[in-house]
This record gives sequence, C-alpha cells and structure tokens, in this order.
Amino acid sequence: MRASLAWVIRLLRLDFSAFDEIRGDPNTTTSAILVVYIASLLAGIGSWLWAVQSRDFEGLDRTDIFVKSLVIGSFAQTVFWFAWVYIVYQVLVRAYGSAVHFLDLIRTMGYAFAPVAISVFIAIGGFAVPFGLLAFGIALLLTSAAIQSAAEIDQREATTANIAGFAVFLAFMGMCANISEVASFGGISPGILFFSLDL
Repeated sequence: MRASLAWVIRLLRLDFSAFDEIRGDPNTTTSAILVVYIASLLAGIGSWLWAVQSRDFEGLDRTDIFVKSLVIGSFAQTVFWFAWVYIVYQVLVRAYGSAVHFLDLIRTMGYAFAPVAISVFIAIGGFAVPFGLLAFGIALLLTSAAIQSAAEIDQREATTANIAGFAVFLAFMGMCANISEVASFGGISPGILFFSLDL
C-alpha cells in the first residue's frame, strides 16, 4: 500500500520513471485495478455530493444518485476502463506491431488513472466542469506516458492508441450517463461523466 501511494505521488509530480517500476512488478496488477476503482469511487462521491448540495433542482433524488453514480457508476467506470486498455492494446499490437503485454498496460495505465480522483471536487458546483476536465486531462497525459513506457514506443504511437481507447471509454460512459437518468441530469456514471447533456 505504501509503495502504491508513493508511485501515485511520483506520477502526480510527473516522474514517469515510476512507470518502469510499476511495469516490471507483476505484483502491482491488483493494486493498479484498485487505483482505478478508488479513483472511480471518489468521482462518484463528487457527483453525489454535488447532488446533496443542489437543493434547487426539482426531482433530484440524492439516494438515487448515490446508488447510480457512486455504487453502480464507479463499478461501471472500472469495467469500461478495461475496454480503454484493451483498445490501446489492440491498436499497439495490430497497427504498430508492438510486443507489449496486456498486463503491463493494465499496471501502468491503472496507476495513470489516479488523477480521476480529482473529480471528487466536482461537488463544488460552479467548478464541476473545470475539475472534471482537469481530472481527465491529467489522466490522459499520464496514460499516454504509461503506454509509452509499457510498450516502449514513441509518443505519437502511444498518443494515437490512447485516443482510440479513450474514445471508446467515453462512448461507453456517455451511454451509461443516459441510462436510468435521475431527473434528466445523469445516470449510471460517476464524476463529470454522470451528467447527461440532453439540452
């Protein structure tokens, strides 16, 4: 646990050499998945706290948001994160002939997902979108570095694969945001991805 926290702190300081250690340690696979799930839970807490504070909106059931965004949405985001990693893997192997191992991507990209925890601050109503975008912006930067480290490829290839995987992840999460909506605000997604923009 202590090593996991140290790696997350190093990555937040943009010390990408941590990815080499993470990639090389097969024992970090479970902790990497836990990082994704904990970050997703914190994002779900953010959207639920937003709802708790938003008393002006009619029909906004806070318990419903707790269940759909925090409980189910956090789990769904973790599952669809695997789709992101899988698409990255397929692009690297099929388009670029990389010999990357899928578990190396799981480990490095899992730790790179940690900044999504910043989404807990979407609870600050006026800053929901900036904090949500910041969280995923940093995660996207770190996942590109993670891919580059795990696959030992150049930045262009890592970024291309990452954008493809991230697009699939966002498509799935966008669909979840429209499933079982709470007062037309959002559905089964945590954090900034909770909000459905049916205007």
